[in-house]
Amino acid sequence: MLKVLIPTLLLIPSVWLMKPSRVWSASLTHSFCISLTSLCWLENLSDSGWTFLNLMMGTDALSTPLLVLSCWLLPLMILASQNHMASEPLNRQRMYISLLISLQFFLILAFSATEVILFYVMFEATLIPTLIIITRWGNQAERLNAGTYFLFYTLAGSLPLLVALLLLQNSAGTLSLLTLPYTDPMLLSSYADKFWWAACLLAFLVKMPLYGVHLWLPKAHVEAPIAGSMILAAVLLKLGGYGMIRMMLLLDSLTKDLCYPFIALALWGVVMTGSICLRQTDLKSLIAYSSVSHMGLVAAGILTQSSWGLAGSLILMIAHGLTSSALFCLANTNYERTHTRTMLLARGLQTALPLMASWWFISNLANLALPPLPNLMGELMIIISLISWSWWTLLLTGAGTLITAAYSLHMFLTTQRGPLPTHILTLEPSHTREHLLITLHLAPLILLIFKPELIWGWPA
Repeated sequence: MLKVLIPTLLLIPSVWLMKPSRVWSASLTHSFCISLTSLCWLENLSDSGWTFLNLMMGTDALSTPLLVLSCWLLPLMILASQNHMASEPLNRQRMYISLLISLQFFLILAFSATEVILFYVMFEATLIPTLIIITRWGNQAERLNAGTYFLFYTLAGSLPLLVALLLLQNSAGTLSLLTLPYTDPMLLSSYADKFWWAACLLAFLVKMPLYGVHLWLPKAHVEAPIAGSMILAAVLLKLGGYGMIRMMLLLDSLTKDLCYPFIALALWGVVMTGSICLRQTDLKSLIAYSSVSHMGLVAAGILTQSSWGLAGSLILMIAHGLTSSALFCLANTNYERTHTRTMLLARGLQTALPLMASWWFISNLANLALPPLPNLMGELMIIISLISWSWWTLLLTGAGTLITAAYSLHMFLTTQRGPLPTHILTLEPSHTREHLLITLHLAPLILLIFKPELIWGWPA
């Protein structure tokens, strides 16, 4: 564990002490070496499920894929940010990279924590660098408003969780994930227990986000710079799903009765946010709403409390992380050339950038869950677990799947097909850096087809 954490921490002084000409190349190389080192976590040898265990941290089949995804994204964020940060003063560039590194550090601690209270502290700590990145390097004047939404939604949701955890410490005597499954099951029966159940899950449902408490996400995505959008879509939303899976162990006795409204809201959100995507004009906003739709399916899968639902949720979280991050990178390449996110003003780009159009095509197919990609595997497992929970869910999940296919094709056809608009006179050609960036997103996604046991959450 420390062979990844210590190099990540030492990358911050390295960035500040490096020659100006080497800041981006050296930090990219260093972070890519860290991400390659993190792949050793995927070798899960322990019968108990926990490996690389020490006093505060450890990895198991649930946290390992999310840890590797967090480490994999840092070099990709540095690669994606290089062009639009080039005009900034050097100290601001260094500050930007340092914030990305600190975000990775907090995420590794959050996903590998064996104490729930350490997970909670790191869950909150990720707010600070993300907030600074959105409010300082966002694109428009609305970024302060977006930052405020992001901060207060997350804080308002997570404060009840803190109280719930203190109550749990008082009653169970431990907050260790290693011992909590073996404590006596709690007899949750009173109204106060029902409030405690809701308090435990509210922070994670806001973070995912569940439809109804999702308004912070499109604002944060639209205003954030490319690295902010990538880390939000790929990893920070997954903190919610990971926390839910961890807390569900303790809440099982009440989940059977109280999950109905939340599953109904999550599935209704899949249909509603998909419908919102169909009439979006802003490209980043469309991708952000599609994240809400996919995360609604994940939340429903976790709340069914079946092994298929949990495995499907984890697979979909990893697959969605890589897919949506790739889509945000592609949207950014369009924005850097056309300086607009409005799809009608930047359409027909296939004739000008044919190779970039093929990346768009593959990413959109992954977004609409084309077989045999992991996206389809995750969605099918969740849908099967939901149908076994209740036949009525078939109506909403079926409608959600159709709408997802419709808005993914709409996004591809609007941005790539048709004639090039007359106001686009000169377009910068696509760079090797951009092709490498998308390859590093989509290659893991395609390779996971051949070894899906790495991400399905059961010890292989």
